[in-house]
Amino acid sequence: MTIDTSKVDALINAPEKCTVNSSLESLVELISYLSSCGFEQLIDIFGIDYLEREKRIEVVYLLLNLKRNRRCCVKVSVDPASEKVPTCCGVFSVANWFEREVYDMYGVVFEGHPDLRRILTDYGFEGFPMLKDFPLTGYKEVRYDLESKEVVYEKVDLSQDYRSFDSLTPWKGIGHPSGAFDGKKE
Repeated sequence: MTIDTSKVDALINAPEKCTVNSSLESLVELISYLSSCGFEQLIDIFGIDYLEREKRIEVVYLLLNLKRNRRCCVKVSVDPASEKVPTCCGVFSVANWFEREVYDMYGVVFEGHPDLRRILTDYGFEGFPMLKDFPLTGYKEVRYDLESKEVVYEKVDLSQDYRSFDSLTPWKGIGHPSGAFDGKKE
């Protein structure tokens, strides 16, 4: 089996690890090729959110060659609002769980996935919690109500009536080389 090298960009970081940047179109072909080259174990699939990029989510596949103790990292960039990543469940069955996790946390849709649904959050959960623009407190609070004996969803209310953020820092003298945190108001 061979692969069209114009579709991938590889970087050998160290003798035991390589990094390959792939296009969406050649991802499954590349993963299959690496599997046939001895990378018989898919260790993990995870996402990284680069908020400033046009294709803000980078989906990373970690593969392991047990015989040679070598690792290969395959990266593909995607805009989850308009693009879908082809599933690798046909090559590695464990990709099923990993892809569901990336979908649940980042909103990346895996085309052709046999059972793409949330795996870590509640089915009624709104948004994707690992995105950098997701609010730290979330949108709804989920709690168990002892009186009604059921799970209750309530809108998050963050009232901070007695807090004032218009003050100088008390950390004068502990500075940053840029002078950004020296207590001066702009």
